[in-house]
Amino acid sequence: MTQIETYQPPVARKEPTQTSLHGVTLTDDYAWLRDREHPDVTAYLEAENAYAAAVMAPLEELREHLYEEMLSHVKQTDVSVPYRDGHWWYYTRTEEGQQYAILCRKRGKFSGPAEDADEEVILDGNALAQGHAFFAIGATDISDDGRWLAYTVDTTGFRQYSLHVKDLETGETLPGEVERVGSVVWAADSFTLFYTVEDEEQKRQFQLWRHMRGTPYAADVLVYQDDDERFNLAAGRTRDGKFVVMDSSSHTTSESRVLPANEPEGEFTVISPRQEEHEYSIDHRNDLWFIRTNDKGRNFRLVTAPVATPDREHWVERIAHRDDVMLEEVDLFSSFFIACDRENGLPRLRLWQFSGDGAEATQAGEIAFPEPAYSAYPHINRVFDTTAFRYAYQSLVTPSSVYEYDLKTSESTLLKQVEIPGGFDRMLYASERVEATAEDGVKVPVSLVYRMDMRQAGKNPLYVYGYGSYGYSLPLGFSGNRLSLLDRGFVLAYAHIRGGGDLGKPWHDAGKMLVKRNTFTDFIAAVEYLTAAAFGDPKRVAIEGGSAGGLLMGAVVNLRPDLFRAVVSHVPFVDVMNTMLDASLPLTVPEYEEWGNPNEETYFQYMLSYSPYDNLRAGSYPSMLVKTSLHDSQVMYWEPAKYVAKLRMLKVDHNPLLLVTNMKAGHGGASGRYDYLKEIAFDYAFLLRELGIV
Repeated sequence: MTQIETYQPPVARKEPTQTSLHGVTLTDDYAWLRDREHPDVTAYLEAENAYAAAVMAPLEELREHLYEEMLSHVKQTDVSVPYRDGHWWYYTRTEEGQQYAILCRKRGKFSGPAEDADEEVILDGNALAQGHAFFAIGATDISDDGRWLAYTVDTTGFRQYSLHVKDLETGETLPGEVERVGSVVWAADSFTLFYTVEDEEQKRQFQLWRHMRGTPYAADVLVYQDDDERFNLAAGRTRDGKFVVMDSSSHTTSESRVLPANEPEGEFTVISPRQEEHEYSIDHRNDLWFIRTNDKGRNFRLVTAPVATPDREHWVERIAHRDDVMLEEVDLFSSFFIACDRENGLPRLRLWQFSGDGAEATQAGEIAFPEPAYSAYPHINRVFDTTAFRYAYQSLVTPSSVYEYDLKTSESTLLKQVEIPGGFDRMLYASERVEATAEDGVKVPVSLVYRMDMRQAGKNPLYVYGYGSYGYSLPLGFSGNRLSLLDRGFVLAYAHIRGGGDLGKPWHDAGKMLVKRNTFTDFIAAVEYLTAAAFGDPKRVAIEGGSAGGLLMGAVVNLRPDLFRAVVSHVPFVDVMNTMLDASLPLTVPEYEEWGNPNEETYFQYMLSYSPYDNLRAGSYPSMLVKTSLHDSQVMYWEPAKYVAKLRMLKVDHNPLLLVTNMKAGHGGASGRYDYLKEIAFDYAFLLRELGIV
């Protein structure tokens, strides 16, 4: 047995913590890892990083090859499709060798930027990122006169953004900044700026402030504060620009307040007072509110109400609730709107045209998509009075594309499809959609992609990805990076398990709170089906998930460790009990509506039954790569660190168990596009070795 195989990290000997509740005592031997500033904690994380580096050292050449291979599929110098907003056309571009995008604009008319217009750089992420190991741009908003840019940046990865205002005419940034800012929106006067601020401890956006450009931020006025710990604030404008909208929402309830954009010092008024389990969103057209609401069913319906009387008594139904169709979004314009539906697990874009200035509209068609599994959603549409609608489309085999649909001709025009250099031939690959049967008989959709000339029944390495929480629908996008697995014979599968939103709100409801275990058993059923149907070799199954998907990884490994050969778990939410019992942690209280409140015995016992950290037992486990970041604000680094430390003491096999901590990033990992590719190359090298490809 080699020294690497017998590795045990330096674990400081400290007294465990104990928590007693509902007649149960939880003992945590690794609670000391929560002390971020203690040198023992730093030593532990660095020792694990050194161990992972030693284990992966023989694969250094492979990692470099994978990196270069993935980079060969990236058009490094590129530009996005320009979109119109006011008198300007905005776009982003990238330059070879530069980590971050550059935001730009040009003056132009309706048809496009003027040929002789000079480019104006709005924000250069590369310049702003200098001196920072991590950099991300958060919210941005440009004033109606096109001169003033409000933007936020994060330089730690903790998703704590600072607000800045830039004069786009002079290029100067105004003095001062505000910390912990979420959303930003200008009023119609191009002078008044609204922004939300997060609570320092809970990391929830709880205040809305009003700022007068050029005045000290210390003089800003607090407009509204939400004291309910479940709720977060966000601010924006209606597409027609006439109202500022302040939304306050939890995981299950929402409330909207509005203010005429030309009356920035006026009072916000409520559309419909918050009511438990009622969610709604709004937009405005011709003195009418268009309200997407779940008051009559979980899958939402569309109603309208006069601006003067927006309360429920005046709601008039425009699209009825449907049990089998989720109304995900409504994109509203002067002469039409797009109903973004989800049906049979797939997005639909359905056109409704107004017959006049009122709310009467008739369905006038649907934008058709030819593939069995895909993603389609509205692109950037800033112009309210238009007869063109832009949407994005991609699939597991079709690169990201932007189309423009002409309402006059009912035709779509491709504006841009991301170029995949390096010899990509779309005709070599196929995708399909199948269904696995869960243990209770429910059909679980699974989307697949593979290289056709490398399919061998029951012999291919199989990769299965899952998430299944928060009603999040698993996107089916294209990835040039994924070609490195497909071209080595992998069959890739994406399991649309309960807890996600793939089949509407009821699908989410069927995989949360006291039925959360459906998420885990659905995933196991999907893997069992795929191997039984000969989509992959049952001895070479790899699985991956992150955040709540990392909880999924920990839970299914505890339930069926024999089913998987390798696991990649990113920023995994695995210490469910200790986290959900600590209301002082960011995001904990709002999460009660997704997982349950463990202070109530029923939820406590149920959560304890699946919490990955609490259900580790002595035995054999698959090869595992667990990744985290020191500055993660959503899943604290100590969750995966504690999980790996405990697992090391319990596992009886010699399969690799690696903990990799990015000491300079947050929940999403590395921020630079080249650094991010290197992280993926690390993951892929691990999978290729563990599944016997190298």
